[in-house]
Amino acid sequence: MRRTGLTGSSCGVCGRASVDDLYEDLPSLAGRTAGVTPATLHRIATRLRASQPTFTRTGGVHAAGLFTSAGEALAVFEDVGRHNAVDKVIGWAQREACTRGTVLMVSGRVSFEIVQKALRAKIPVISAVSAPTSMAVELARACEATLACFVRDARLCVYSGGQRLGLRASG
Repeated sequence: MRRTGLTGSSCGVCGRASVDDLYEDLPSLAGRTAGVTPATLHRIATRLRASQPTFTRTGGVHAAGLFTSAGEALAVFEDVGRHNAVDKVIGWAQREACTRGTVLMVSGRVSFEIVQKALRAKIPVISAVSAPTSMAVELARACEATLACFVRDARLCVYSGGQRLGLRASG
C-alpha cells in the first residue's frame, strides 16, 4: 500500500517564533497546595515502578502516574513514549476532574513539554526518577510549580517549589 499524505509531528517547541511564545496562557500554580514530603515522593516512585508490568517484562516502556499527596495511586499508565504516558494520565485526570493537590510522577526525563502539560492540568507537583531539562526547570520556576527529580536511592533534587515539600529556599 502506498502512502500519499504528508504528516508532521511536533513537541510543541518546533515552529514557534520565540521561546517566550511557549509561556503563553500557562497558569501560575502559586497558592495551589499539595503538601507532600520527600519521603512520600520516594514511596510514590516505588509505587510507580511496581505498577509497570510491561516494563518488568520488556524494559522498553515508560510510565507516568498521578498520585495523591499522601502517595495513593490514582492512575498509572505505561507507553513506549514518556509523553504518551503523561497524556494518558492527564486525559484520565481531566475526565475524572481530579488534579487538585496531586503529584505527577514520570519514569524518565522531565522535558519542558511534560511540565507544560502538568501546568495546563493544574497539577502542582511534578516528580521524576530521572533528570529535568533546563527549560523544564525554568518553566516550573516561572509558573511556581514544584519540580523534584532524581527521586531514587533515598535522594532527590528539588528544582522549584520546595515549599510544597516542607523545604525552605536556600540563600
